[in-house]
Amino acid sequence: MAQGTVIHVDLQQPTHAVCVLGTVASLDVCGSAPKEYTSFSITASPGVVVDVTHGPPAKKSTTGTSKWTLDPELEVTLWMEVASSRTDDQKVRISYHGPKTSPIQALLYLTGVEISLCTDVTRTGKAKLTRAGKNQNTWTWGPSGHGAILLVNCDKENPKSSSMDFEDDQVLDNKDLQDMSPMTLSTKTPKDFFARYQLVLHVAKAEMDKVRVFRAMRGKLPSRFKVVLGPQQPCHLLELPGGHHNTEFYVEGLAFPDANFPGLISLTVSLLEKSNPDLPEALIFQDSVTFRVAPWIMTPNTQPPQEVYVCRIVENEDFLKSVTALARKAKCKLTVCPEEENFDDQWMQDEMEIGYIQAPHKTLPVVFDSPRDRGLKDFPVKRVMGPNFGYVTRGPHTVEVTGLDAFGNLEVSPPVAVGEKEYPLGRILIGNSGYSSSESRDMNQALQDFLGAQQVQSPVKLFSDWLYVGHVDEFLSFVPAPDRKQGFRLLLASPRACYQLFQEQQSQGHGEALLFEGLKRKKQQTINDILSNKKLREQNSYVESCIDWNRELLKRELGLTEGDIIDIPQLFRLMGNSRRNLKAEAFFPNMVNMLVLGKHLGIPKPFGPLISAHCCLEEKVRSLLEPLGLHCTFVNDFYAYHVHHGEIHCGTNVRRKPFTFKWWHMVP
Repeated sequence: MAQGTVIHVDLQQPTHAVCVLGTVASLDVCGSAPKEYTSFSITASPGVVVDVTHGPPAKKSTTGTSKWTLDPELEVTLWMEVASSRTDDQKVRISYHGPKTSPIQALLYLTGVEISLCTDVTRTGKAKLTRAGKNQNTWTWGPSGHGAILLVNCDKENPKSSSMDFEDDQVLDNKDLQDMSPMTLSTKTPKDFFARYQLVLHVAKAEMDKVRVFRAMRGKLPSRFKVVLGPQQPCHLLELPGGHHNTEFYVEGLAFPDANFPGLISLTVSLLEKSNPDLPEALIFQDSVTFRVAPWIMTPNTQPPQEVYVCRIVENEDFLKSVTALARKAKCKLTVCPEEENFDDQWMQDEMEIGYIQAPHKTLPVVFDSPRDRGLKDFPVKRVMGPNFGYVTRGPHTVEVTGLDAFGNLEVSPPVAVGEKEYPLGRILIGNSGYSSSESRDMNQALQDFLGAQQVQSPVKLFSDWLYVGHVDEFLSFVPAPDRKQGFRLLLASPRACYQLFQEQQSQGHGEALLFEGLKRKKQQTINDILSNKKLREQNSYVESCIDWNRELLKRELGLTEGDIIDIPQLFRLMGNSRRNLKAEAFFPNMVNMLVLGKHLGIPKPFGPLISAHCCLEEKVRSLLEPLGLHCTFVNDFYAYHVHHGEIHCGTNVRRKPFTFKWWHMVP
């Protein structure tokens, strides 16, 4: 039971006290005993339980009544198990005894009340009424953990509104309520109880801008719900009737976990005594519940696709047809952003990342809007956010945005185990500089802080600043692979594998086969040209060393072995006007930068050397991936994307099915 108040009795007049069910009150017996008295006995009404501990052994009197010696080590506690129907309907009598004096008595009148603040601490999707003191004020992780969960109400139920639901203090409809967590205050008191006592619902001032609480009132929406806690409102005086009464509240989150906010919010109800108008109220009881704001969670390529996003631009009609056909094969929805809305910004992957938030009663997809803010800057707000689709953004507002702040530089692995540590929701992967210099680029700290604060997908920093664009999706991807214990394969771009393939073809007499055959305005090169180009080979040796650094890092941080990795043949070239600013870009369309829709892969068409009328690069990739049950479709993105430093993954985005694993079951 929870600790209650301390009750001091008085020999001159009866003492009156309140005992909240579920709490234990300390009874100060020794403090009121006259000096000449050496022992005491206690009798109580049937509704009161009294316990005497840590004292000398009791002495039995001839009448059978227990006596205890008055001792500083003595502890007397009491509690009630049934609420009172009338004020002062329970009584405790303390009798003091001395060797040469007559017994003297102190009377205590008790009123038992029930006050309980209840939420879904068991994470069943329903708020379960429990008595006070059931450890609701702590929050623990794991399958046996407890504690309530709060969603940031970041969708937009009103299509006419330009803001998220949590940005106003209205409850639009019952759908809006579903994004909130219910909380119930249960009270059971005598009818006249609140003439002398006051209940206050409150939140710490440091947390009041992170939460809003609505109280259910009588009437119709939206006036049926009144804001009682939130920004600029840290407390609310509750005017309640006596008797048995349940007061319903709905709680919405206003902020995601972040660098200065761990995600925990406590709401407290306090019972105050106000019987003396000349004195401040006295605090006699508190009950608290702690919520954790649900983290934003990314979904990896291995999760089933639900919706594909792509742009229509002047020169990508064939590309669009290929993506449409691929989405149809994967049986997922396709959303096309028209030309007049993307302003020639085709980089859908860079503009946003789609994840979700989840509570036991609700799962909500949430688009994370990057700070790059180019032609697609309005798309996440105007076309993605809406009823049952949330929105969040972070990033620099006062400093320059770099290419590493775009979300091609934000990926997530499938679930992994690293030694004894499990990551059932995978690990976020971001690209940064390998070392600091005056020219180095890093993902903005505001983005990194946000991603780290979610806790459930512990981010890994990779080295990507060696790339011209600087994104991790330029050298890695993940595909489903049921033949592996962890259920996936990591694909890495590999110059070494490409040179090995070309050398094999050269040794078989195909050295004059052409790259880029059939492409207009593109210089064609033979396998012999590539293999004899010393400068290109040196550049790719450097690129290989950068990828190898990440290879070992990924093996260590994701618990992978070489058997979990597939090398995808790829060449790069360095761009720049000085040694210090040379950066790598794909020499031919980057096949690792693919669109993964279940078993269906949309892979950039590499325009590699034709051997017996078949592209040897395509055939090599098919031989690596199709035995895994994957279907490879090579998509021509050369002029619409590749020549502008991107590929099919950069130009698309996917909403995927949330994990079946519940994030609160893990231990970060």
